[in-house]
Amino acid sequence: MPSASSNRTQSSAGQQAVTPELRQWIIAQAQAGFTAPTLLKSMTDSGWNEDVAVDALEAVLRDHLNTVAVEQGLPAASAVPEPSLEDSPLFVDVGDRKVEVLMEVADPRIVLFGGLLSREECEALIEAAQPRLARSKTVETRTGGEEVNASRTSEGMFFQRGENDVVKQLEARIARLVNWPLENGEGLQILHYGPGAEYKPHYDYFDPNEPGTPTILKRGGQRVGTLVIYLNNPDKGGGTVFPDIHLEVSPRQGNAVFFSYERAHPNTKTLHGGSPVIEGEKWIATKWLRQGEFN
Repeated sequence: MPSASSNRTQSSAGQQAVTPELRQWIIAQAQAGFTAPTLLKSMTDSGWNEDVAVDALEAVLRDHLNTVAVEQGLPAASAVPEPSLEDSPLFVDVGDRKVEVLMEVADPRIVLFGGLLSREECEALIEAAQPRLARSKTVETRTGGEEVNASRTSEGMFFQRGENDVVKQLEARIARLVNWPLENGEGLQILHYGPGAEYKPHYDYFDPNEPGTPTILKRGGQRVGTLVIYLNNPDKGGGTVFPDIHLEVSPRQGNAVFFSYERAHPNTKTLHGGSPVIEGEKWIATKWLRQGEFN
């Protein structure tokens, strides 16, 4: 394989660089069936810094897989929001509070956070939303508009970005939590589910094969991440389910589940839904994150 000494930049830090020669070697070895740990050992045995080698493998293999996927007709992968969890922290500092990290899933990328909102903040959002609730609609990708959908039996409303102090504070926390520009977020949606109400499994990205999608994408590009925040505690039911991986997240006031999807395709395994509320009611806030500035 290419030696580390032949792959150094001339910077003062002496950082090892990923050259075209190294990229070709990594791809060739992966195509030959060698696993990532085997490639990593070969690189470190040849003098590569382990952290640099890991970063190189991840970048090269990700780019290669994306190229192959596009050649096979899949949408191109996009950059996605990502919390800073490299060192397995118990908490993430979001400026005005520390948010717990309760669970991580790598594929699909799902993170469960605890204590994103206080009880008082949850109640303030519900109180502000109640007078403006109406039957929830879904995006109509055939036309780029909206429609009432039998699979979604909730009622809801949208706040404009920064509409009030609680919304503004929450949006700033979300931007820091998932490392994504505040202006790339859609307006915060508040949803209310009564007994029996649900949202059947669906994807949050916009189907690129639908004729109305180009119109939708003019307002910030594709959705690339979702944050569902639980504003109360239903008595029974109302969990967030991910059928592809047989995962259900229980709704707990102040907690939030985040998931991202790098391409608009079912292979992201981000099929999800809101289970029926069995007893009580469920209130959630949903924040969708776009590729670019949402306007």
